[in-house]
Amino acid sequence: MTGKVTVTLKVNGRTFSADCEPRKTLADFLRQDLGFTGVHLGCEHGVCGACTISVDGSTARSCCMLAVQAEGTEVTTVEGLASDGNLHPLQEAFWKHHGLQCGFCTPGMLAAASELLEDNPDPTADEIREGISGNLCRCTGYQFIVDSVQDAAQHLRSTT
Repeated sequence: MTGKVTVTLKVNGRTFSADCEPRKTLADFLRQDLGFTGVHLGCEHGVCGACTISVDGSTARSCCMLAVQAEGTEVTTVEGLASDGNLHPLQEAFWKHHGLQCGFCTPGMLAAASELLEDNPDPTADEIREGISGNLCRCTGYQFIVDSVQDAAQHLRSTT
């Protein structure tokens, strides 16, 4: 007996199956076993938000979730936002408005902002600040991130 379990889940539209230790976090599983290095690890306590991903359509802290808990789920990482080689409007807006500097918080910010825009396609600046409040950034002062989300929201509304 190896002590490992098989975890099967869908990540960014593709099904993956791999063996891992039962106590391995989803963040480590995604990064180390499946190669999704866009999942960042900061505090490893669920406080900073760098590891935020989408699990079955809702954001989750992948550092606080075990890989075995993700069995059968559908996960979206920052790598899954782009499609057919084109950046997601949020990614475009972050680039356009300098919503990132070092980029460490960016995957988690994008996950949080994406969920916010799905729930509220026309958020105010205060609603955006509330929506990303679980994600810490030490570089931008947040205004450029808010500007980015507002621009992406406008773009997404104009294309639907």
